[in-house]
Amino acid sequence: MSAKGKRRVVLPTRPAPPTVEQILEDVRRAPAHDPVFTALAPEDPPDPSPRTEDPEARYEQIYQQSRAYVAMNERLRQAGDRLRQKFEDLRQAGQRLEEDVSQVTSATS
Repeated sequence: MSAKGKRRVVLPTRPAPPTVEQILEDVRRAPAHDPVFTALAPEDPPDPSPRTEDPEARYEQIYQQSRAYVAMNERLRQAGDRLRQKFEDLRQAGQRLEEDVSQVTSATS
């Protein structure tokens, strides 16, 4: 291998992570239509009027809110399952990579 291939690239140092105060200030300054706040919003939000005179309409509103809650819970559960699977895939890939590196290292020694 040439000397050119053995040179290490020096990367710049990472910046310090933001403080809690900086994060909170950033969240407070974000507009309400920021994708962070709207990405998981239901497509058709329930009626904004909290007090409905008709008890049947109120029951329907509570029912729809409950359905939205259950659906969101299911979406979160599925997202958690996908995240766990991707973590496991990455962990296994890391192990294979470590094994391959150790084989290459021992073969070149």
